[in-house]
Amino acid sequence: MKKILAIALIAAWGGIMFGTSHALAAQQHATTKTLVVAMHDPGCHFFLVHGKLTTSARVTGSVRLVNRDEATLKIASRTGMQHIRVGRSLVLHRGHYVVTMVRQASDDNYLKLTVR
Repeated sequence: MKKILAIALIAAWGGIMFGTSHALAAQQHATTKTLVVAMHDPGCHFFLVHGKLTTSARVTGSVRLVNRDEATLKIASRTGMQHIRVGRSLVLHRGHYVVTMVRQASDDNYLKLTVR
């Protein structure tokens, strides 16, 4: 009886360890990329991609949009409008987005983001 109990415990422990390792591996593959919206004149705000400023970006997979601008950002898509306060972030999934600043001047940039 003790041998059967010991074997059952070892099998259960191995199953837990095997399942946990697969869950951790899946979690590592599903990481989101980070995209920063930075303040820079002229134009007020840009995406910061690999150290360069740009007004459009394409990302494969989910993206965490971080607001390093001077005011709250508005993120518009087909599904509605979302806001990101300064210093905060928002995870965006597949879709097309237009990023503007709250009370934006007419000569400021409209940022376009495509998430595949």
